[in-house]
Amino acid sequence: NVGCVPKKLFVYGSHYKHDCHDARFFGWDAMSPGDLNWPALIANKDKEIARLNGIYERLLSNAGAELIPGRAKLTGAHSVEVAGKTYTADKILIATGSWPSIPDIPGKELVISSNEAFYLPKLPKKVIIVGGGYIAVEFAGIFSGYGSDVSLVYRGGLFLRGFDEDARKFVAEQYTARGIDLRFNANIAKVEKNDDGSLLATYEDGSQMTADTIMYATGRLPKTKNLGLEEVGVKMGKKGEVIVNEYSQTNIENIYCVGDATDRMNLTPIALAEGHCFADTEFGDNVRIASYDLVPTTIFCQPPLGTCGLTEAEARAKFGDEDVVIFKSSFKPLKHTLTDSPERAFYKLIVQKSTDKVVGAHLCEASAGEVIQLMGVAMKAGATKRNFDETIGVHPTSVCDLFAAVSACLLLVFNFARFSSSACLRACIRFLSLLLIRIFLASCLSLCPKGGGARHDAHAV
Repeated sequence: NVGCVPKKLFVYGSHYKHDCHDARFFGWDAMSPGDLNWPALIANKDKEIARLNGIYERLLSNAGAELIPGRAKLTGAHSVEVAGKTYTADKILIATGSWPSIPDIPGKELVISSNEAFYLPKLPKKVIIVGGGYIAVEFAGIFSGYGSDVSLVYRGGLFLRGFDEDARKFVAEQYTARGIDLRFNANIAKVEKNDDGSLLATYEDGSQMTADTIMYATGRLPKTKNLGLEEVGVKMGKKGEVIVNEYSQTNIENIYCVGDATDRMNLTPIALAEGHCFADTEFGDNVRIASYDLVPTTIFCQPPLGTCGLTEAEARAKFGDEDVVIFKSSFKPLKHTLTDSPERAFYKLIVQKSTDKVVGAHLCEASAGEVIQLMGVAMKAGATKRNFDETIGVHPTSVCDLFAAVSACLLLVFNFARFSSSACLRACIRFLSLLLIRIFLASCLSLCPKGGGARHDAHAV
């Protein structure tokens, strides 16, 4: 109800204002987004979520599962109480997820989390988002796309900690170009309500800012309180996470836990995979565990950031500088060669030199979510950089257009030089051509490998 699907619906909707603007460059003079009907968005989103919930309920019912509405509490290793009635089972699976965590500051009751953001009665004109994780970054893009004046506040030097450094910087540049106010190394000390109903945020440095809405996305904690876990003896961590082994089994042999409540890798598909492995192992005569290696994922910022495998820092720490080669590129997507949009695209491959295996992939562009999913399959299969190079590109697409443009440029200028009558002219043309190509590669492709003094060879290029 307040997770990935409604978030993605909001992301879709936030694009239309820009799409209508861009349409003018493709000949659609009368295109205009008109007035935003925010309540219609919320109502349509709620309708779709209700439809999906209904599908899930029918799938469970049709499979023979008994659905028991209510809040459950463990009363024993094999017993659960719901609405005063006790149910027993051979095995118990906990899958309660996580919940937004808001720091204890003065005025905490005046701010919202991502949960409430899905039900706002109207679009805020000015919104402050506090946090540096994917939820904060995604909602900054959402609100900005719909037309809000957005300030994103993060206590660290750069948001999206844990992601590749180049990718983080690229997203920050794109957000700044979109007019989002990024305030790094900053934090709010307190929040007060003004007489007109607006909110006054006072920063730790004493500066102040007024906003209609202040949203905190400063982390999530496992939703495990008041489930009776402590009383039953289930081991838990400092944040309330349930401690499990590789089979999602707790210290009590018949009690299991999957998903965000374990605070392992907090992604919806990972929770599904852990649950599937539990079902296969315990009831399907197919013992297996979830894999947390080479997991493709996407932050639906604008443009989206897809990532799979190691960051550059992780690769260098694991293999050493001499065994890591970096290939990266930043360029204007074909679509925006006709528009005045500042949007650019970013691709980065991290390769282990000794094996030629692609160990990390990071891309920031409109179709990143779809592309990184397929790249994840290739990387799981052990794809090498040569495999990527030898695969015929789909034209016209971003990567294909880049390499096709370089090939065409080389062919054109050298053939022109070859058939010119004057030796001096040919020499001048070759010099200017090489200079032009060098500038083109440096400014548009930035494909020089970094690490271990590695040089380009034919298949690396």
